[in-house]
Amino acid sequence: MAYRARRLVRLSLLFLLTAFAVRPCAAVDARFDLVGPRINVRVTRAGVTLPISEVPNLQPGDRLWLHPDLPSTQSVHYLLICVFLRGTTNPPPDDWFTRIETWDRHVREEGVFVTVPKEAQQAVLFLAPETGGDFSTLKSAVRGRPGVFVRASQDLAEAGFEQSRIEKYLADIRRAPPSDPAALQKHSDLLARTLALKPNENCFKQPVDMQFTCLTQTGSQSLLDDGHSNSIVSALSNGPGSDLINAASYTQLAGGGLYSAYVGAVVDLVRLMGNLHTAQYQYIPAIAFPQGDAMNLRLNTPPSFHNPKSVLVIGLPSVQPSPTPPLRPADPSDVACMIKPTVVLPIEGAPLVFSTALAHDLVLHLNVPPGAPPEPDIPLIADAYQGGLVLQREPEHHVPLHDELAPAALDHPGESRPARPAPPPKPQPEPIRLTGTIQGQWGFDSFVGPTVPLQQLPGSNWQIASTDDAPTGKLIAGHTAQLLITSTGSACVHTITAQPRGSGNDLKIAFKPAPTADQPNLLAITLPLDKDITPGDLHIEIQQYSQPRADELSTRTFSEPPHIQSVEIHAADRTLLATGERLNEVDKVSLGDLTFKPRPATPNSDPADTPEPSNTLRLALPSDAPAPPTKVGDQLTARVQLRDGRSLTVPVTVSAPRPVVTLLSKRSELPGIPIITLTSADDLPLSAPLTFTLKSTESFPRNGRVEIETLDGTLRAVLTLAPSGGLVLQDPHTIVASLDPLRVFGPSAFGALHLRAIFPASARKHDKETGPGPGADTAVEDEASSDWLPLGTLVRLPELTTLQCPADSTLACSLSGTDLFLIDAISSDPAFGSPSPVPDGYTGTTISVPHPAAAGTLFLKLRDDPNPVDSATFAMPALPPAHAHTREHEHATGHAHPEAAKPETAKPLSQD
Repeated sequence: MAYRARRLVRLSLLFLLTAFAVRPCAAVDARFDLVGPRINVRVTRAGVTLPISEVPNLQPGDRLWLHPDLPSTQSVHYLLICVFLRGTTNPPPDDWFTRIETWDRHVREEGVFVTVPKEAQQAVLFLAPETGGDFSTLKSAVRGRPGVFVRASQDLAEAGFEQSRIEKYLADIRRAPPSDPAALQKHSDLLARTLALKPNENCFKQPVDMQFTCLTQTGSQSLLDDGHSNSIVSALSNGPGSDLINAASYTQLAGGGLYSAYVGAVVDLVRLMGNLHTAQYQYIPAIAFPQGDAMNLRLNTPPSFHNPKSVLVIGLPSVQPSPTPPLRPADPSDVACMIKPTVVLPIEGAPLVFSTALAHDLVLHLNVPPGAPPEPDIPLIADAYQGGLVLQREPEHHVPLHDELAPAALDHPGESRPARPAPPPKPQPEPIRLTGTIQGQWGFDSFVGPTVPLQQLPGSNWQIASTDDAPTGKLIAGHTAQLLITSTGSACVHTITAQPRGSGNDLKIAFKPAPTADQPNLLAITLPLDKDITPGDLHIEIQQYSQPRADELSTRTFSEPPHIQSVEIHAADRTLLATGERLNEVDKVSLGDLTFKPRPATPNSDPADTPEPSNTLRLALPSDAPAPPTKVGDQLTARVQLRDGRSLTVPVTVSAPRPVVTLLSKRSELPGIPIITLTSADDLPLSAPLTFTLKSTESFPRNGRVEIETLDGTLRAVLTLAPSGGLVLQDPHTIVASLDPLRVFGPSAFGALHLRAIFPASARKHDKETGPGPGADTAVEDEASSDWLPLGTLVRLPELTTLQCPADSTLACSLSGTDLFLIDAISSDPAFGSPSPVPDGYTGTTISVPHPAAAGTLFLKLRDDPNPVDSATFAMPALPPAHAHTREHEHATGHAHPEAAKPETAKPLSQD
């Protein structure tokens, strides 16, 4: 039987905790949604009378005015009985029962006064239909089981206060626009904080059009779910009913309105009343919702006028001292701006301050500095929807200037002009910060609440805070950044906007207080610096309340700084190598008093014009600077200066001295008698084999190599001492190198070349100890390289065949050949007075050119190197002998004549 009883209780709780629209069949129904009668109550203490809605507790000697507000058409006579209780084990005396006949004319018109006895602890009202022996029957029931009605009184009061919080939430959340999810979330959070509730978070995961409905239909169990439900379920499921009936709820009203087992109390209350009945009476609970002096009653079951008739049980405030409401600031560091149109003090800790009228006559008392005239108190209204106490200020009136006098008083003849009043004394500057203390009444008692900081003037002297947490150099375009700003007061900021460079629109900036112990007026602003923002100046406008103009701040945004993995310098070297990312932003590197500047890609180019960043950057000292006295093992730190003014510090690795290699000579000639003569010694025909000689300060190892690259690193060749590797040692320090550029790089190769020699470290050590000899394989990181040396510029030559000119020198000539698009322009004189440009991508075999000033000689500028002026000389007489023709063909095309071709036997050069 005990198991079945516990199972029935569990099922009853399950039905209670679900917000179904259909009522369960069981007698336990916790939804008090039936409108009951109304009883007017006032309480008088020490000559002060308050409506029942403003009375949190009763005291012995209080005088209650009871007035049943029943309709004039009431057909059933109701008996109102006021009973005072003094504990669960001490029945009240007979004179603590007051019988009030509600149908009596005197009662209907004037009400009845009842005084709280000295030893009373609880007060209960009964509203019962008139029957024979009704008063004595009810008195017997109360005196026979006083603990039941003590518990009923407490549970009714607590249930009413908890339900007031829930209904306050449901009523206020309807003030938020249903179609605005941000407003719903914001005000739901404010209501939950001030009313100490926990709304159903799943509502905010639903579609926008369903969130409002979900919040307003949430059951009581969700709103009051603060982690105590498990204890209620356990008590209802496992505890015997007698324990629930006899247990007293000591949850203090205290203005705290803390969770008082609302669900469990109502279930217990309904079961309690259901088990307490006689043949004539069935007791049903009525929860009171005070409004003014009216106690509006709600029932959970319809009253019965057949035996057993229904007796309504109504709880009154307990007869006990009531602590003041424990109000506290939601954020102790929050400063309220007194010049805002609406000032809300974020206060929490006492939900009943916001859901009932128990706290009244609330004011904010301004604590002015000593010697200053007192300021009038400002009324406060508790508004859970706005999350705190709202100041109620009268609108400021315009004070007329002294010159604004009525014209009639000035312009009538014969009347003297009134004397100009003396100007008022110049007011002393007001303090920008002060404090205010919350004061008010809690029932009959006055209380003093928390003191909050206030700001009464706009902030000035706005600056970017110089803190280590938010240096301005961290404002990187493409990344959201936080900036700290400060002033004399930051509480009155309305909006902050920013206009980055390159953006035509103002950005709305989010901000929040971030005070510290030494900087109380600190604001943290979040700058959404997306990737489309151009690095540069950033203008910030700070608009404060009541200010006609915004305050301005300026700072800078920067590009992503380079990531420097390492900086390496070889001992006594005049160059250093930086490795990392975005190195094109580096302006210079300082090592002590030595300054290294980036080495340009070409002798006349600017390093800042590098189109794409490289992962390595070579920097060099000025040509007239001496070599630094660096040694292996030195602990050095370099300061990297960026082009936008920022600087970085990175450690420097000092490596072993680099080998020094010099270029002794080079030769690149086309076979035969060439038509085109290159005037620049640095121009290297792509179709001509290249031979050059290097001189090394160290013995060149057998496993050493020479690397040849274009400046952008897209074309690369490696020469070694292997057979057909392209290198031959004349002696241990002299290397002769051969390279066929056309075969190694292909027909599209052009541009400047540079070279360097690679010396494996183990081979260098071996050479120093034993002299040159076969070396062992080494890892790449053990290698040392010489500095890059310029080798020359690869140029491609067109194949020119004939030049036909008319006898009339004023007429143009016709130039025949192939690959004429490799020519940039042609002129008849070396000064290029009247050049003839060759169109881009020209694929024809003949082109009109100016008549040469000198017989058979034209002047060219090649596309691969348009700076020097080259010449082309044509033999005008008859064809040359057969063998001469063959050599000319080899020169023009870069390939041997078919009759002179021989099988290729040499292996190609090593190439990456």
